[in-house]
Amino acid sequence: MANLRLCYLQISNSLCTEPWYAGRGSRFYHGSWKTVSNRKKVSQPIERPVGWSGSCIVQCCSTSSTTSAAEATEQVFLEDRSSIEEKEEQFEYLASEFGWKVRRLAENRDEMREVAQIQAEAFHTPVALFDDLFFEFFKAEVLSGLLYKLKNSPPDRYACLVAEPAAERKLVGIVDVTALRDKDVLQHLEGADEYLYISGIAVSKSFRRRKIGSVLLKACDVLSHLWGFECLALRAYEDDMGARKLYTNAGYKVVSSDPQWVTWIGRKRRVIMIKRSNMLD
Repeated sequence: MANLRLCYLQISNSLCTEPWYAGRGSRFYHGSWKTVSNRKKVSQPIERPVGWSGSCIVQCCSTSSTTSAAEATEQVFLEDRSSIEEKEEQFEYLASEFGWKVRRLAENRDEMREVAQIQAEAFHTPVALFDDLFFEFFKAEVLSGLLYKLKNSPPDRYACLVAEPAAERKLVGIVDVTALRDKDVLQHLEGADEYLYISGIAVSKSFRRRKIGSVLLKACDVLSHLWGFECLALRAYEDDMGARKLYTNAGYKVVSSDPQWVTWIGRKRRVIMIKRSNMLD
């Protein structure tokens, strides 16, 4: 499986700069209104409205009206989140194949620690001295990033999916799914303004080569359908033929690779692989 450590850490950073919007209609996120229509172009942030009615902004002067507008804004957000969660709850498991099931991470400390452990084991680069200590630091960093994304991401902009055996609750595989608008990827997705980015794929050492990665990718397809995204993308190391075969079998195609000069600074070249979901209505 490809070592996607750099991709995973970039997701944490990108969440600080990515626009906060989701679904259809107007939403209020982090002090700005954003408008989207069928996940197309997003308007620039405007001044915070002092009133709101339906899908229109209404100017009001009274304190009571401002309070009502804030309550209405909160209600819209809660209704949107509830609608998304209800849709996902229809599928307790997003995918179920080969004896494995994939669901969304339950937001409790025990499962979050399990996720951090699995991803840290997959992506940590051993060091000559004090490796155990550095591993614990890295695991703490992974857990911190996970907590940040779960807390600050709208429900249909980020998800951590986990795989477990069909007969028990034991996490054996992880994948992160994030809505992004990176121009390096969008230039290969004609007509798309955003896409789902797949990263942080990790499987417990004792469960590798048992089709868990395939089931995780299938769950990403299902999630793209539920969230209304047509395109998915990921990055893999150019020389990791095992991972590239996995992604190719799942329908991803290589569209570009890092320039040759990245090897001059000690980095491994990566390829961008994309697919268009075949699950949309």
